[in-house]
Amino acid sequence: MAEDRRSRGNADDLPVYLARPGTTAQVPRQKYGGMFCSVEGAYESKTLDFDALSLGRKSSRGSRSAGHHGSSRDSDASSDTASVASESPGTADNPGVQITTAGGKERLQNRDDPQSDRLLIKGGRIVNDDQSFYADLYMEDGLIKQIGDNLIVPGGVKIIEANGMMLIPGGIDVHTHFQMPYKGTTTVDDFVQGTKAALAGGTTMIIDHVIPEPESSIIAAYEKWREWADSKSCCDYALHVDITDWNEGVKEEIQTLIKDKGVNSFLVYMAYKDLYQMSNAELYDICKYVGDLGAIIQVHAENGDIIAQEQKHVLEMGITGPEGHVLSRPEELEAEAVFRAITIAGQTNCPLYVTKVMSKTAADIIAQAKKKGNVVFGEPISASLGTDGTHYWSKNWAKAAAFVTSPPLSPDPTTPDYLISLLSSGDLQTVGSAHCTFSTAQKAIGKDDFTQIPEGTNGVEERMSIIWDKAVATGKMDENMFVAVTSTNAAKIFNVYPRKGRVAVGSDADLIIWDPDAMRTVSAKTHQSAAEYNIFEGTDLCGAPVVVISMGKIVLEDGNLHVTPGNGRFVSCKPFSDYVHKRIKARKQLAQVRGVPRGMYDGPVYDLGTPKAGTPSASAKTSPSKQPQPVRNLHQSGFSLSGRTSDGLTKSNAGAQVDDGPRRSGHRIVAPPGGRSNITSLS
Repeated sequence: MAEDRRSRGNADDLPVYLARPGTTAQVPRQKYGGMFCSVEGAYESKTLDFDALSLGRKSSRGSRSAGHHGSSRDSDASSDTASVASESPGTADNPGVQITTAGGKERLQNRDDPQSDRLLIKGGRIVNDDQSFYADLYMEDGLIKQIGDNLIVPGGVKIIEANGMMLIPGGIDVHTHFQMPYKGTTTVDDFVQGTKAALAGGTTMIIDHVIPEPESSIIAAYEKWREWADSKSCCDYALHVDITDWNEGVKEEIQTLIKDKGVNSFLVYMAYKDLYQMSNAELYDICKYVGDLGAIIQVHAENGDIIAQEQKHVLEMGITGPEGHVLSRPEELEAEAVFRAITIAGQTNCPLYVTKVMSKTAADIIAQAKKKGNVVFGEPISASLGTDGTHYWSKNWAKAAAFVTSPPLSPDPTTPDYLISLLSSGDLQTVGSAHCTFSTAQKAIGKDDFTQIPEGTNGVEERMSIIWDKAVATGKMDENMFVAVTSTNAAKIFNVYPRKGRVAVGSDADLIIWDPDAMRTVSAKTHQSAAEYNIFEGTDLCGAPVVVISMGKIVLEDGNLHVTPGNGRFVSCKPFSDYVHKRIKARKQLAQVRGVPRGMYDGPVYDLGTPKAGTPSASAKTSPSKQPQPVRNLHQSGFSLSGRTSDGLTKSNAGAQVDDGPRRSGHRIVAPPGGRSNITSLS
């Protein structure tokens, strides 16, 4: 019997039904001393692998506890499992991501569909904006179908072993300019190249700006952008529409775009005088009209009137290079416009979204307004977080021109870190890229006049890595806030949440397996953009996507892109986002203006009468204290035989005119010592 017990102690001789439930490790459970003592593995999954029991073989299901510590899953797999298709670089401690295809009996169930989009991600750490947890995830038909442990899934699935890496929602870039026409030229990144760069950086949805020509149909411009994007976009997209003109026709088209075209955000320019700039009165009217329809007003905030004067002044000084761009647009002009826009939006009870926050002062004004309760959102961009405006003074004209954008990058090198701090604390909410790339030859249009340099920088591919490197890796931001500022907040503001911006059952299968320790060096030689320069050239960034899944399909693995132009879908953005408009609705109810109930006034009313002849009426703009005195008619004599003058006065014996009204009790006469023959004054 003793020998039998010893033989039972050998793990290789134990039958599979004596293995610990939920695993294939054939080791008897150890007992501890007492009924109430903790038992090893008491909280682990106890699901049995009935296939393994019935066939008398080992299961391919690994231990859950291994995934919780970021280590590799049980490497035992069925002998029919296909070899690893690709794997990310790993180490002994972190083997990286492994992608395999289920084989054996499951493989036969789906042998006629080798391109199946069924994916199972095992051992990932799911990170949303509000929580993080370990779980497996199954997706099919572009949607997340199951999240949990020991999922029951159909055959023929592709399995991704995440090995404890982060599984986060795909990024949403809220500000791009792909294929944008500008003064007879077009940006070098169209919707194909631009969305490829987005996917390479972990962004699975972009929101592009439609810019109609002034005095043209904004619906016609919208349809043109839709045609471009539908045929070329490699990922999902939505559209903002910029308002470049304001009249009754534009009002009707805005209403159509909101109700029928899936647009819920419109941008107004406070700069670019004589081209796109709107006056204060127009901005007030737009905020009032668009806000009542449930949409969001965005502003490009700069004081266009002063900029126009400053540009003339700088050019007169003989400064024509890119440094003139920032000299003519000091950050005070951005801050003033931000404050003015917040004030106007507050008066109309309209939600406000400030694009391209570039300076400390402008960011502070937004933060203060939020603390006061204003419904306002701020959007720094990749460039303002990852670099600064000192490059405008580079001796290399092409390099300096590459940084030209509006508002300009701050010359203060501490600005990026300051904006990161406000972003981490929630004072700023989203991060766009404002990706708008022109070639050096296109930038050279303004080689003799900085006002003619096409404005725009790159950043769609670098956006998420910049935020991780500058905010999370430095300890200013946690992984949940990282998800919030890269996707979730944008999805909530523009009303596509929880379809986008969350890892949850029913959400779109736009996912990233993120490696927080991956290092990359930015270079124009390796980026996906068609631009021949990169404003972040040579920057080392920590954190990068290892696997990117868009619409349920793997589009990035092992550094290689697999995309199809035209696969991207238009995402309709409905009005009245709860995240934005709940507060607006409550304020409308509280801020209704009501008159004071009171009776009719029946007291005396002063009669202003009509002005006397020969006395001009005072102007409405003239101060009462400065009203002109009556002019005396010199042709009319004041003498009469009765002694009464034309003014109703009576001449005294001394020749002075005295009032013939009610007799006074006395007159005070002021005369110098010694007396005078004439009375000089009466009072």
